[in-house]
Amino acid sequence: MSKMKTKSGAKKRFKLTATGKVKAGQSGKRHGMIKRTNKHIRNQRGTTTLSEQDARIVKKYIPNGL
Repeated sequence: MSKMKTKSGAKKRFKLTATGKVKAGQSGKRHGMIKRTNKHIRNQRGTTTLSEQDARIVKKYIPNGL
C-alpha cells in the first residue's frame, strides 16, 4: 500500500507546534493596506494559532505532522 502524502500547499502554509496546535500566517496583509488602520497592520504581524475547527481540517492535509 502506498504512503499517505502531505498536501504540498498545506506544508508551505502551516506548521504544527509541539502541543499539536496549528500555526499559520496572519491573514489580511497582502494588499489594500491603505484602507486598514495602523493598529490592524501592526496586530497582523507574525503568526497565529488556528481555531480548533480550522485546525481539524488542516490536520487532515498533514498526516505526518510536519
